[in-house]
Amino acid sequence: MAERGIRTRALRAAFPLTVPIALGFLFLGCSYGMLMGAKGFSFIWPMCMSALIFAGSMEFVTVNLLLSAFNPVTAFLLALMVNARHLFYGLSMLGRFKGLGWKRAYLIFGMCDETFAINSTARIPDGVDRGWFYLWVTLLNQLYWVVGATVGGLIGGNLPFDTDGLEFVLTALFLVIFLDQWVGESAGWRGHASALIGVLASAACLAVFGPDDFMIPSLIALIILFVALRPWLDELAPDRKSADVRHGDGRCDDADHADDVSDAKEETR
Repeated sequence: MAERGIRTRALRAAFPLTVPIALGFLFLGCSYGMLMGAKGFSFIWPMCMSALIFAGSMEFVTVNLLLSAFNPVTAFLLALMVNARHLFYGLSMLGRFKGLGWKRAYLIFGMCDETFAINSTARIPDGVDRGWFYLWVTLLNQLYWVVGATVGGLIGGNLPFDTDGLEFVLTALFLVIFLDQWVGESAGWRGHASALIGVLASAACLAVFGPDDFMIPSLIALIILFVALRPWLDELAPDRKSADVRHGDGRCDDADHADDVSDAKEETR
């Protein structure tokens, strides 16, 4: 009974944080399942792939890989490049997962962007078990995706309208993310330097390698460029630098305030 109470408290703390993600995952998962169904795959495929792969963007890419000529090397490199970001933020969670026993393996497998965002920033309430909280967040997010993909797969092959262009949903998602980042950055080329590098590098690879083979070279080029140019890109972040100067550790503002008070005292004397 005590163990059940621990699990229940953790579920109650975790579930509200995953509701916004459920809305997005159910829609995108359903789109992915519909795409698989429209391509002639049984709903078993998206259901199993969403449960065993659980990498949304790679699952969309896998649709075309399954329909094209067998090329395991290309599939491996593409999966590595698309999901390389997991290597970086996954390492930052190893300390949080330490000592969680059997839960640790699933937490590592089930980590996605949204799960990382919750587990890395959420303030776990007092009396809530940390391991069960992380587990519920991870499990609920994956369940949303699996349910959406399965439902989409069930109806995808029976849609009464033409589904040509449905695969553009992932491209549209990335385009919206790109535009949101572009609008949120500072005006001028300095604020958009990283976005411009990405666009120009991708366009160059498209021109050199063609539309069928430019994806992997583009991802490799972007990783190399961003790693090599990171110091320069950091210098081109005026808002961040100015914010650090004004508010760095609170020392600048406090020091200025102290000087003002000291000057006022001297004038009074």
